[in-house]
Amino acid sequence: MTKATKLLTALPPPQRQRLMTLAREVQFREDARIFDAGGTADRFWVIRSGAVSLVQEVTSRQRVTVAGLSAGDMLGWSWLFPPYQWDFSAEAFSPVRAYEFEAQPVLKLCEEEPALGLSLVRIVAEILAHRLEMTRGKLLEVYSTPRRGRL
Repeated sequence: MTKATKLLTALPPPQRQRLMTLAREVQFREDARIFDAGGTADRFWVIRSGAVSLVQEVTSRQRVTVAGLSAGDMLGWSWLFPPYQWDFSAEAFSPVRAYEFEAQPVLKLCEEEPALGLSLVRIVAEILAHRLEMTRGKLLEVYSTPRRGRL
């Protein structure tokens, strides 16, 4: 498995500084539900401290934690792609501090500065590829493990 790409450190410094003008500092208490699968994706976060679990609800009674995110990780990418709905749920595993970015101002900035937009899309694509690999591995782990009472 490859190392996860960190959004803010992957952006060239001038682009990072420009993006950070849109950041707002937020906090989530431990066990807070940050967003739910199917909800409107209109923002994203970069975690400053703490840990977040990405959860896939497989059935109404079974949930699988598919990834854990920590400092430097980007939380949320669905704001960039139609239908702009969260694919997973996210919960604070511990108290979390993060930078929050609203999607519309970021998208407007990307239109005004195409080089920043291209950089951002490439970085998000790397993050998506890594998360897909992690999710696939976790689901294979969960469903390929023999369970008691099953043949």
